[in-house]
Amino acid sequence: MFNVGDMAVYPAHGVGEICDIETRKVGNIEQSFYVLKISDSSMVVMIPTTTSESVGLRSIIAPSEVDKVFEILQETNVTIEAQPWNQRYRAYMEKIKTGSVYEIAGVLRDLYRLSEDKDLSFGERKMMDTAKSLLTKEISLATKIAEDQVIKNIDHVFI
Repeated sequence: MFNVGDMAVYPAHGVGEICDIETRKVGNIEQSFYVLKISDSSMVVMIPTTTSESVGLRSIIAPSEVDKVFEILQETNVTIEAQPWNQRYRAYMEKIKTGSVYEIAGVLRDLYRLSEDKDLSFGERKMMDTAKSLLTKEISLATKIAEDQVIKNIDHVFI
């Protein structure tokens, strides 16, 4: 259960703030909704409170979980399956849509490693930027470290 003012992660959209909890009538049923304002885009999303868990709405990770994210980013013993870019894109998009910070870290790591061997497609480059942005926002909020510094820390992993 979230309260107004809580920060939350909504899969594929990113981090946002619960700015209200509204009750609306949908058909003949009154339903409560979390009103989430996404930080990056100022998009406002309404999520039924009863299904918020099943759609992946979750709290920001704890500061203690950030080390695990960086461990995933640092993994070098990872095999990336040889497949057409569009199949890889769909597989990675499914991982991002889970909303799991660990899955997103895996996507960023894999795409970065792949970019060292070959040019990424436009979609893959955009996905890599999206994954990095999602991680940056969440890590910044979890650790209370400025986003610029988090970006430097992530970039440092891949040097």
